[in-house]
Amino acid sequence: MAYKIPRGTQDLLPGVSEKWQWVEAKFREWCRLYGYREVRTPVFEHTELFRRGVGETTDIVEKEMYSFQDRKGRDLTLRPEGTAGVVRAFVENKWYAEPQPTKWYYMGPMFRYERPQAGRNRQFHQFGVEAFGSVDPYLDAEVIALGMRFFREAGLRGVTVQLNSVGDPESRARYFEKLIEYFEPYKDELAEEARGRLYKNPMRILDSKDPRTKEISAGAPSILDFLSEEAKRHFDRVKDALTLLDIPFELNDRLVRGLDYYTFTAFEYTVESKGSQAGSIGGGGRYNRLVAEIGGPDMPGIGFGIGVERVLLALEEQGVGVPGDAAVDCWLVTLGEEADRAGVRILEDLRAAGLMAERDYMGRKLKAQFKQAERLGARFVAILGDEEWKNGQINVKNQTDGRQETISLDRLVEWLKEQV
Repeated sequence: MAYKIPRGTQDLLPGVSEKWQWVEAKFREWCRLYGYREVRTPVFEHTELFRRGVGETTDIVEKEMYSFQDRKGRDLTLRPEGTAGVVRAFVENKWYAEPQPTKWYYMGPMFRYERPQAGRNRQFHQFGVEAFGSVDPYLDAEVIALGMRFFREAGLRGVTVQLNSVGDPESRARYFEKLIEYFEPYKDELAEEARGRLYKNPMRILDSKDPRTKEISAGAPSILDFLSEEAKRHFDRVKDALTLLDIPFELNDRLVRGLDYYTFTAFEYTVESKGSQAGSIGGGGRYNRLVAEIGGPDMPGIGFGIGVERVLLALEEQGVGVPGDAAVDCWLVTLGEEADRAGVRILEDLRAAGLMAERDYMGRKLKAQFKQAERLGARFVAILGDEEWKNGQINVKNQTDGRQETISLDRLVEWLKEQV
């Protein structure tokens, strides 16, 4: 039987995995510079964590989660997003007792059952950051700026922030009343899922993908007209800080994100795209009630998640070169039994010095070895025969310009490090 990969997943093979490593390294470096430390959480959690944290009325909880029971009958779910698990770790390990703010980042696979399409698989990958303990609007701006810095340093052009405020509980209570009042006359025309959300969380109707529901939603009142003084003041300071940081943003009062835990700032990163995702490559927002909802103290938080596949797809569409196959620094050719044996130690010394070195293990002839070195993009080929070994010398060929030199064998490592 020939086994095939499950639908909505992918193998990251050599030549591709190096591109992932490159963008991961970029993200790690900018998190380090901004003072964020890595946290790693399990890929599955108790299902109730996501019901409480993500929200019962979200598409994720209603339709997309991979949930199962273990042998003890416990309800578990493969994580559909990163924030809930990170908040759980923050609370369970009592990190709230440490000096605040706490600034963490994560990366890894997430799982949602939905129709696979460009940049979105059933197993997909995210970078994300979470900052706990502060309500300072300048921290909101820092989080948004970190994501933008990563995009810029990766070489992605034309990234814009879609920005909104979803208010505090006071703002949302007033807004919910107005939304219900607006949507009730259209109740029979709304999509079934939108009707189910009308009295539970009418803001979620604004996130509907149904064409008629979207058409109706276009005339709905704006959350920005119902912000409390506190929420308005917070939002104004976020906008001012982004302007100071030269971060382009567009106000989008229909942006509610796909999760129920957001309060105050909500944002999304968009980029011009040929794909079907309308340019969305990540987003996030503030969640001042989520820590308490998951069993911790009343402590605020803010974060974002960035889709790795979407970033790589956008880089490819813009023609940005991302390093793929790593070139070999030195291909070692040995000719003769003594040289072959000596090659074992030479190869190890090259690698110990930080040089990427390879040799033949397939019994290839000399010409075939040179072809293999060329296929691997080797910068130099070092050739050692029994006679050279006895004389303490080795021949080295520069694959770029064809120049050849005979050097002392004990200088090989030092010489190559000077060249590469």
